[in-house]
Amino acid sequence: MLRAARLFLALLLGAAVLAACASNPRKEGLSERQIAVLKEQGFKLTEDGWAFGMSSKILFGNDEDKISDESRPVIFRISRALLDAGIDSVRLEGHTDSQGAADYNQRLSVRRAEAVAQVFIEAGMPKANVRAMGMGMSKPVADNQTAVGRLENRRVTIIVPVE
Repeated sequence: MLRAARLFLALLLGAAVLAACASNPRKEGLSERQIAVLKEQGFKLTEDGWAFGMSSKILFGNDEDKISDESRPVIFRISRALLDAGIDSVRLEGHTDSQGAADYNQRLSVRRAEAVAQVFIEAGMPKANVRAMGMGMSKPVADNQTAVGRLENRRVTIIVPVE
């Protein structure tokens, strides 16, 4: 009977520890300072990692993969803030709206992610640690039936992966 009670208490303690770990974002291998920098820069913790959705901040014109003169300094600033906090690895996901052929949009989304990657590399992030990938039109964040929605969907998302 005493053995069963000890086992029950051990399981209960283990469950409490796991619950505490699940609610603590510090467990992703990032320091408190790094998490603070991510939050300051506008990143949010998601199931994919710390994500900065560039919609409403850095957008692309219809059928464009060039970063605007206004957006380049924003990307550079984010890159430097991450590097200064000791974060030297990102995943960049390019996106498109739903206009056009899926295979074309896939290639366009890759070019958008690569354009942002180039700025990260220019800011000093190691090229090997910058992963650019295209998501095409698979993950819209807004309604593609409206011009404003399509603009929001033409974006690149910066993700700091969780470990």
